[in-house]
Amino acid sequence: MHLQDNAEFKLVEAENVNKLPMLKRVFDVALSSLALLLVSPVLLVAVIAVKVGSRGPVLFRQERVGKNFRRFKILKFRTMVVDAPKLGGQITAGADPRITRVGHLLRKSKVDELPQLFNVLIGDMSVVGPRPEVPKYVEMFADDYRTILSVRPGITDPASIVYRDESSILARSSDPEQAYISEILPHKIELAKQYVGSISLSQDVKIVLQTFSAILRR
Repeated sequence: MHLQDNAEFKLVEAENVNKLPMLKRVFDVALSSLALLLVSPVLLVAVIAVKVGSRGPVLFRQERVGKNFRRFKILKFRTMVVDAPKLGGQITAGADPRITRVGHLLRKSKVDELPQLFNVLIGDMSVVGPRPEVPKYVEMFADDYRTILSVRPGITDPASIVYRDESSILARSSDPEQAYISEILPHKIELAKQYVGSISLSQDVKIVLQTFSAILRR
């Protein structure tokens, strides 16, 4: 009888695991749709501010690596001058002169990340999941990312909360990119693997609430 009960428990557990991706997708679509509705006035103000504040497009599109190593274009409000990648590296540290005045405000409030809600709707990203990296860094840690990219990347995750002021941390280094590669990114990877290993909807809700709390504390 005990063996039968144990087998039935494992069967239910397996069914719940199989249903998780579908439930997570429903959660993503519902939450991102609601969020876009609620923040639409903020989006409009941001569009106008970026357009008036400096020359160039409103949105910044950058190639990132998503689930199963599929590449996609992440969306953000543009916070830097036109052709910023050509004027410096992919790492932003401290008061980077490439950041516009409007860009500083958008970054501080995290409003620059809101267009990623559209990435969630079209299926490139989740609301919660390991933050998507650029191909350069994924290639450096390819073995780790085979685990991490078994799920969709997200707008927020535990590493986003821990490193919510990453730019200021990197500004204290004489070589920000090397500090990112050798210190910050390995810790982010470890946090991402822990998230993937214990993924659940209740954990996602908790991370969303923690993210809001972290933003309000800035």
